[in-house]
Amino acid sequence: MELPYITNVSQMLTRWRSILNPFISNQSLQSLILPNISLVAGSNTINTGLGRKLVGWRIVRINAVASIYDTQEQNTMPDLTLLLTSSAPCVVSLEVF
Repeated sequence: MELPYITNVSQMLTRWRSILNPFISNQSLQSLILPNISLVAGSNTINTGLGRKLVGWRIVRINAVASIYDTQEQNTMPDLTLLLTSSAPCVVSLEVF
């Protein structure tokens, strides 16, 4: 009697793992919000706090009109920082993942 139960639980766990593991390992879902980051016009270095190489970033709040882009290709510390260039001084909140 116990064998079918154990098999069913084992099958259930295997199925759950196959469904949940892709979500758990998806780095874009393992993000941090960095609130109130003051950017100057020009180059800015932001500590991501991720402890791993940055996959991406997005602005979730901005208080001024500015064009912002990254220069990660030139970053010598991509596991720690995000390099952003801003066209104007502003305060942003960033989601980093």
